[in-house]
Amino acid sequence: MASTTTIPSITLNNGVTIPQLGFGVFQIPPSETKAATLTALELGYRHIDTAQMYGNEAEVGQAVRESGIPRDEIFITSKLNNNAHAPGADTAAAAQRTVDDLDIGPVDLYLIHWPLPGVGSYVETWKVLEQAYRDGKFRAIGVSNFHQQHLTRLLDETDVVPAVNQIEVHPYLSQNPLRQFNSEHQIITEAWSPIAQGAVLDDPALAPIAEELGRSVAQVVLRWHIQRGDVVFPKSVTRARIAENLELFDFELSDAQVDVIESLNADRRRGPNPEEFNWVP
Repeated sequence: MASTTTIPSITLNNGVTIPQLGFGVFQIPPSETKAATLTALELGYRHIDTAQMYGNEAEVGQAVRESGIPRDEIFITSKLNNNAHAPGADTAAAAQRTVDDLDIGPVDLYLIHWPLPGVGSYVETWKVLEQAYRDGKFRAIGVSNFHQQHLTRLLDETDVVPAVNQIEVHPYLSQNPLRQFNSEHQIITEAWSPIAQGAVLDDPALAPIAEELGRSVAQVVLRWHIQRGDVVFPKSVTRARIAENLELFDFELSDAQVDVIESLNADRRRGPNPEEFNWVP
């Protein structure tokens, strides 16, 4: 049964709108991706986040085509693999593979997955994506895991301002300075690892808030993301959890509750540091 929840949308800097809550398919095996995506769409999600690196773009596309939902009602994000913007790589061909594998027409949003500063090619890679964007392959383009200095280079040396910057954000890594930089340049922040890979679920500071609101800790943290204005896309393969993660829009955190969550920031990552991460498959 589909949810009656209305998910708010955010307008990107080129006028394209994106649902603020989506469904992530990171670490969902390809064999399970179509079923999980169909479940999410059935329950009311209209934004799916995938990537070449996840190996499940084709299955996401199958779910979209088989869902019976009009294509223009579903927002699909994918990301360029790290091996597609090393020097000499054919970035344009890799981007086209995403379009072909999803097989849903123009992709709504396409991101450079990592800046790979040791490779040093992200500016040239971005210029290739700019052309693909102008050619209509993507409705919007953006980046993932970019820090201020990476974004500054793009802003100084290229033409299209990234529509989003998808970064690790959770109560232990609130990323406020980078989020502020994004905002100042009309770049929407998207939050990956929104519950710190589950680490926040047992935090003793959050349990009283969840109890007071009659919600789960996960819902409290996801609501914190929503109230900050970030785009978020929790991942699950369990129908009950997928449904629970959708129920974020019929309650609000108080200022005092937000302050408690903000106080947990320790600038502590759960994933790689983009300043050091240069892995190319």
